[in-house]
Amino acid sequence: MATQETQQLDSIIASRRALLMGGLTIGAVALTSGVANAAIPAMPGDVDILNFALNLEYLEAQFYSLATEGVYGENCATSPITGNGAGAATGSKNNSTTIITKANTSPSGNTTVIAPVPFTSAAIAAYAFETAIEERKHVNFLRQALGASAAAQPVLDLYNSFIALGNALTPQVARFDPFANDAAFLVGAYIFEDVGVSAYHGGAPLLTAANLVPAAKIHAVEAYHAGLIRSTMSGIDNGYITIPGAKFPAGFFTQTTQAISAVRATLDGTQGTPMQDDNGLGLVQVPLNTSAPNFTSTSILNGDSNYLGRSRSPRQVLNIVYATPGAPTKGGFFPNGLSGTIN
Repeated sequence: MATQETQQLDSIIASRRALLMGGLTIGAVALTSGVANAAIPAMPGDVDILNFALNLEYLEAQFYSLATEGVYGENCATSPITGNGAGAATGSKNNSTTIITKANTSPSGNTTVIAPVPFTSAAIAAYAFETAIEERKHVNFLRQALGASAAAQPVLDLYNSFIALGNALTPQVARFDPFANDAAFLVGAYIFEDVGVSAYHGGAPLLTAANLVPAAKIHAVEAYHAGLIRSTMSGIDNGYITIPGAKFPAGFFTQTTQAISAVRATLDGTQGTPMQDDNGLGLVQVPLNTSAPNFTSTSILNGDSNYLGRSRSPRQVLNIVYATPGAPTKGGFFPNGLSGTIN
């Protein structure tokens, strides 16, 4: 006869397996994709999950560092990525073997990798610099916590991946460059932030208590980032935030975020199903001093009908960052795959 303890253990094991599989929809796609299965341990430990998170933090930290200062995260003026953990994150100062970027058109090309975003909005620039510092600190925190077990930074593609994503949107965005201006930067940040939030949420049940609390703290900051990006784009669409010198068609960011969310949900296998786990900006009816909805507001939350945050399994996250449905082993932002055991 099963004891209460064994029943709880069985429940934990079942829930961990369900999280890893990402649901029946993902499994069905994987069986017919013709692509080799992504490497995911049957029962990943803390090191596996934290290195998985570290890969995503590398991606975000380098994106924001290049956007704000035009250099790799190790060479930023404030809170640079440090050498703690296994392996250097990139190559020399402006010749990385692990980051693919566009050509350098900066007047100071000898001191930067690419020209940073030519921000015209002081507020958006401030958001970007703050987020860049926080993402680099996340990398340092995880690398230090993992020590010799920390995964080295994998090859990151911050050029071709964005172009391919722009081509996948409806309507298409030709040769999408997130470093071109304030608006493009916001769209690029939107692509990352929601995925990071859902990844931490999905990985939390797989961690032991000792590492759950620090991971939850990083998750909270990622959620702040996602909310900030969504709120800024919503403010521009609704006219109470402006980007000097820029004009947008009505609902530009609403349409763009909805298109990106549709691509992400398609890649993780939930688009058009009751389990759809992504939504862009949009309008929602909310109650204001009454029990019935009577006020139209902009929804900035990527959540379910109960206003709870989204959660993705490691496999679903891999589908998105590899920009391939099923169970790919590389592609998209990680052309050679992630470092570590979950790849």
